[in-house]
Amino acid sequence: MLKTIQILGSSSGLVKPQTTSCCRLSFISSISTKPFSSCSRPTNLLFPGPSARRTRFGAFSMSSAHSGSNPAAPSSSSSSSSTVVQSVGNARKINFCQWCGGPTKHEVPDGEEKIRAICTVCDRIAYENPKMVVGCLIEHDNMVLLCKRNIQPSYGLWTLPAGYLEIGESAAEGAIRETWEEACAEVEIVSPFAQLDIPLIGQTYIIFLARLKKAQFSPGPESSECRLFALDDIPFDSLSFSSMVVTLKLYAEDVKAGKVKFHYGTINKRPGTSPSDINAYTLDHHMQS
Repeated sequence: MLKTIQILGSSSGLVKPQTTSCCRLSFISSISTKPFSSCSRPTNLLFPGPSARRTRFGAFSMSSAHSGSNPAAPSSSSSSSSTVVQSVGNARKINFCQWCGGPTKHEVPDGEEKIRAICTVCDRIAYENPKMVVGCLIEHDNMVLLCKRNIQPSYGLWTLPAGYLEIGESAAEGAIRETWEEACAEVEIVSPFAQLDIPLIGQTYIIFLARLKKAQFSPGPESSECRLFALDDIPFDSLSFSSMVVTLKLYAEDVKAGKVKFHYGTINKRPGTSPSDINAYTLDHHMQS
């Protein structure tokens, strides 16, 4: 549920996470879900069963950046590399420890390069992490399902059903839950479609291709309307966020080319722009498979 645009991620009480050299993406045949809180809860929302064809992704290929802004505008990647010490997110705004309540100091911990909020009582470090947004791009009869937002920001604009991932659920489970909450639609996941990082606001979007299990949907509490749109009728000038513009443009291009791919990219928003400036972005590092 995207009720606010999070400029920064949530804090974590864990020690500094270790990075791994690689990871593997696999699909499971079914998932279990937790009770929903809005529309009458459907049961047994499943991925395609074992007999369904598994999706295989080939090597990624790079492509030129899509731009929704002035190509001559400075890219966020052009920031000076000479700045070694920098604060992360809102570290300087964290004045008290979330664990013991003690006051914090703001300095670079040993072995690190960025300013963090460090508790002066228990010595814990507040690590801020990006928020993950998950959602579904639902295909039905050569159309896609969009919801008109009934909440701020971007009230009255169209979006894919999507929202923040909750603790204790997988990305796919969260996407299914958000679809039910916003469109009262039962869906099954087909495959991942896009991962879009937005560093400026500390968000990562994971969008899944999905299909309706039943041709039924209706607005949830956060939506005023739900509607199926043909590709040529998608209201690109009335979409809620740049992430929705990028996702739907990539999907429309794929469909017209005859092959839906998996996409990764970084959406770089111009500093100082608001969520309503949906075309103030560049899509950088675009890879597809």
